[in-house]
Amino acid sequence: MSNRPIPQAADLFGDIEPTPKVGLTGYIPGLMVAGLATMAAATLTSRYGAPLTLMSLLIGLALNFLSADSRLTPGLTLAARELLRWAIVLVGARITFAQIVALGPEALVMVVVTIAATIATGAIVARTMGFTMPFGILSGGAVAICGGSAAMALSATLGESRVRQAELTLVLVGISAMSSLAMVLYPPVAHALQFSDAQAGYFLGASVHDVAQALGSGYAFSPAAGETATIVKLARVAMLAPVLAIIALLFPAKLEVTGGARKPPLVPWFVLGFFAVAGVNSTGVIPAQVSGFAAETAAVMLAVSVAATAIRSPLAEIMKSGPRPLVAVVAASATAFALALLYAWLRIA
Repeated sequence: MSNRPIPQAADLFGDIEPTPKVGLTGYIPGLMVAGLATMAAATLTSRYGAPLTLMSLLIGLALNFLSADSRLTPGLTLAARELLRWAIVLVGARITFAQIVALGPEALVMVVVTIAATIATGAIVARTMGFTMPFGILSGGAVAICGGSAAMALSATLGESRVRQAELTLVLVGISAMSSLAMVLYPPVAHALQFSDAQAGYFLGASVHDVAQALGSGYAFSPAAGETATIVKLARVAMLAPVLAIIALLFPAKLEVTGGARKPPLVPWFVLGFFAVAGVNSTGVIPAQVSGFAAETAAVMLAVSVAATAIRSPLAEIMKSGPRPLVAVVAASATAFALALLYAWLRIA
């Protein structure tokens, strides 16, 4: 297995791959590429009426070969990670607690059920194919919560004696590839089934792996679907804390930190920031003009982040390791897809 760092699409915690520390000018090439891709997407959006995030995604995927150029790495990393974090916080200016409550406790309970079923599927499939239970939990947990960042947190909790570095690398490759495919394929499924904004938002927020892809998919469907997808996806991210606690209880004897890696915070700051801004917005203190400006700024930042995410997605890497170790990731992805789709179809008006 190569030791070359895997390009991470949306490493929100910054624990998979450190943000390159360079001078200000070092970020410019990558930021320019992501910005130009977004400007091209905006041109197509204005001409054909397609969603901006969808066009940013497609153009970014077309430029995926640029991920091999190390000169672009600092700027693309900054765009894919920091811009996304702040975009999530600003999205809170468009959301109120009334919208969160309107989602309903049943939907939030279903998020928990989907997470549990997805992790269980990864574990069962891994054992069936002769791999270890921790490897299956790692695969299922990465799909269920927030992609590569969840994989790193779970790996640190399980310890390298249970999950080897090579296995972690395979999961990171698989989760990045599957999340990129989900970002492309799931929105057309929602359109084909003629989902409402609420249905599409829940389906995409509950099934797409990484935060950037989930939000990008939701806003590619519609702004309202994007807001719902944000709430659902951040509910999944918030579940990282209890899941890690449960894993630590189930696997206590060999608890260790893999390779001295820094454990991410159990509840990341951008999730807290999102709910804080949403809470302030719920009071009516934020003027409509300010809320609208924040929403437009968040949309642009999200589009740039999605473009950078698509450019950095390691779509070709999955072919190098062979498909067998990745079956658990695929099976877990299928479980999340099926449960989210079924609930959105049957239970959401």
